Formats: sequence, structure tokens, C-alpha cells
Amino acid sequence: MKILISNTSDKPLYQQIKDQIKDAILKEDLVEGSPLPSIRTFANELKVSVLTIRRVYEELEQEGFVTSQVGIGTFVSASNIELLRDSKRRVVEQKMQDMIQSAKSLRISKKELNDMMDILYEED
Repeated sequence: MKILISNTSDKPLYQQIKDQIKDAILKEDLVEGSPLPSIRTFANELKVSVLTIRRVYEELEQEGFVTSQVGIGTFVSASNIELLRDSKRRVVEQKMQDMIQSAKSLRISKKELNDMMDILYEED
């Protein structure tokens, strides 16, 4: 699992790590039952405190994204994937709403806007 940490980000380290693990679960890079690294191993890999990783794992468990078994490890749980997908959809919907308002203020038609979106969407 590839986690990138930015020292210049406004987000705290634990939040950056937690968000990237959630994204990996959503993208199915981490599937249900996949083991996460031990707290100590993960902390060493990322060069962060074990307390940071413990907080990440505890919050992910509280939110239902992972389950921990004492002495065995921490594993991906699929119980909250739909909730995460829905929250991501809401973010996209808000950005689309902003885009629509901008287009309307610039007198861009719905057809022109759809054409632009089709072109941009196909570029990826």
C-alpha cells in the first residue's frame, strides 16, 4: 500500500493516512479481508509515531472500515464502503453545482456544458 504524506498539507498526518486508506478501500485496491500492516511496521515504513498509526486504525475501526483482532491484526471490512461512496458523490455533486452556476452566469448552454464535460471526461 502506497501512502504519500505531505508536510505542507493543512491536514494532520493521521488524517492524510486515514483518507488514503479509505480511498484504497473505495477503489478496491484494498479488498474485504485484506490485512493492514502492523502498527509498528506501518509507523516505521511511514516514519511516523506508532501513536499516529494507532489513531488511524482506531478511527477506521470506529467508522467500520477495518476490524482489529487482538494478537492477529487489522483487516479491511466492507461494511462502510457504500457510506464512503455516497460521501464522495456528495463532494462531486457540490462541485458540479458550482460548475453549473458558473456556466449559467457565463451564459453557457446546457448542451455546451455537456459537450465540454464529455470531452474532458474522455481525456482520462
